[in-house]
Amino acid sequence: MLYEDTPNHKDNFVKLVEQGYYDSLLFHRVISGFMVQTGDPDSRNSPTGEQLGVGGPTYTIPAEINASHYHKRGALAAARLSDQINPAKNSSGSQFYIVQGRPFASSELKSLVKSGRHAPFSADQVDIYSTAGGAPHLDNAYTVFGEVTEGMDVIDSIAAAPTYSSNRPLANIRIIRASVLLK
Repeated sequence: MLYEDTPNHKDNFVKLVEQGYYDSLLFHRVISGFMVQTGDPDSRNSPTGEQLGVGGPTYTIPAEINASHYHKRGALAAARLSDQINPAKNSSGSQFYIVQGRPFASSELKSLVKSGRHAPFSADQVDIYSTAGGAPHLDNAYTVFGEVTEGMDVIDSIAAAPTYSSNRPLANIRIIRASVLLK
């Protein structure tokens, strides 16, 4: 499901899917208990083991960070360059990740707030992060523009893949064909 209140990210993602941009791309960054990432066009014909993650179109998308969209399990979010290079938090034109996440103890959530790395969590966020899980340390730093509504078992399988030290899976995991269903 793509969110209506992140229209630039939604429209860009739909455009790229409809153009076949994501077809045959690899999941090039996989971290079990955290997330799986794809969208680097250089991965389409990349030799096994080559480090990926810098490819994409020549444009970025202005951040559409919304506190009501957070990094719960299944969140779909735009990758981006670090704050040092990209203080405006503009998103990559094509790379995205899906949060696999892990459950967080309430003490871990309280520690994030106490350290100043997170605003106080809502009751719903505490419930979701402590049961289903997620990646709360990414909240309000990356644009979350959708969520997985079915098929998290596929994400779990991808996240379980053995990887090189660069987090690229040892065996290629490829998007065969991406599609969107518009209502």
